[in-house]
Amino acid sequence: MDDHSPPELDLDYARSRFPGLASGWVYMDNAGGSLPLGSVIDAVADYMRHWPVQLGATYAPSAEAGRRVDAGRQAIARLMSMGASTSADPGTVVLGASTSSLFSRVARGLAPGIRPGDEIVVTAVDHEANISPWQRLERQGAIVRTWPLNLDTLALETSDLEPLLGDRTRLVCCTHASNILGSVTDLPAISRLTKQAGARLCVDGVAYAPHRAMAVADAGVDYYAFSLYKVFGPHCAGLFGQREALLELDNQNHRFFSDDYVPGKLEPGAFPYELVAAATAIPDYLEELGRRSGGDAFAAISAHERRLSGRLLEYLGTRSDARIMGSGRADANRLPTISFVLSGRPSASVPPVTDDARLGIRFGHFYAPALMTAMGLEPDDGVIRVSLAHYNSIEEVDRLIEVLETRVPPVK
Repeated sequence: MDDHSPPELDLDYARSRFPGLASGWVYMDNAGGSLPLGSVIDAVADYMRHWPVQLGATYAPSAEAGRRVDAGRQAIARLMSMGASTSADPGTVVLGASTSSLFSRVARGLAPGIRPGDEIVVTAVDHEANISPWQRLERQGAIVRTWPLNLDTLALETSDLEPLLGDRTRLVCCTHASNILGSVTDLPAISRLTKQAGARLCVDGVAYAPHRAMAVADAGVDYYAFSLYKVFGPHCAGLFGQREALLELDNQNHRFFSDDYVPGKLEPGAFPYELVAAATAIPDYLEELGRRSGGDAFAAISAHERRLSGRLLEYLGTRSDARIMGSGRADANRLPTISFVLSGRPSASVPPVTDDARLGIRFGHFYAPALMTAMGLEPDDGVIRVSLAHYNSIEEVDRLIEVLETRVPPVK
């Protein structure tokens, strides 16, 4: 491989690590939830078999269970630090069941400090996880402003953000990548504008994290959350926070905890220990995949996924009835989450056809109903979404194309 060639993903190795691929189904609903690594499955079972105890005691099994859970928190910080020049502090990683849950905790923690007239910016393209919690702060007198989708570029343009920022802006909330459009936002530019306004930045990394290195400590963010079950892991989530930003939040745990008890004050009822302990398997896998694929797992993943996206986008571009949501080009700013509608066909009518071919795709608004409305679509029917991951193959994409071509022809 020369210096200008993209790294070659070791696809055989990658596919060998996901037991779910042996089912005979082709999974293309990965933005809803990726397949879990076999090593994650084994680690969950191992923890529950050997460490079925509560944490915090002095006896040996409890102490060992605590060490394993701590290692899981460190692994989540490690995963969030891949690609960064600075590592995330595990002590500023908050754990919970989902990104929705974590952002709701941050919003509740902010609520006591919100004054009437304080302003919060949300986007028209985000998953509701990063919209609804902030809209609820209107009860405290906050003014929530919406950063609109640019309908010409189908992107969030920073030129549309600037007029929304002012002296009362407390928080800007945006996605790192749209779970519908597949587009990557210009996070460095957004961070600069937010900091110039003296506001904090909250980023939803769920749709981005399976495809690119998050590098949160370099990203200029105050809060950044993602869900591990979208990144080959178990059903739990992590939120990175700048320490000073976390200290500003009101305690959400039991009343005897102080506001400087970070991250525990944002972890009421704790979290599923076995799931966090199993998170160690995810960065271990990515690091080994990188060693087998030219040294950088996410560079290899990106190059492979661009080939997958390019094949499907090229096909959809030949269909006169297809409207692609987002860019039709498989470039660096395009993730392999590809949404489209077919004229003359309800989106709901397509997945049953692909189901029969054992191809797992989905339709709907994917918790982004505001984006559906902005694009002139009926939210309940929404879009057809094909969301690929690095363990998918060109042959699987071709199988989907064949089914769409032969069983879902344009309506005459």
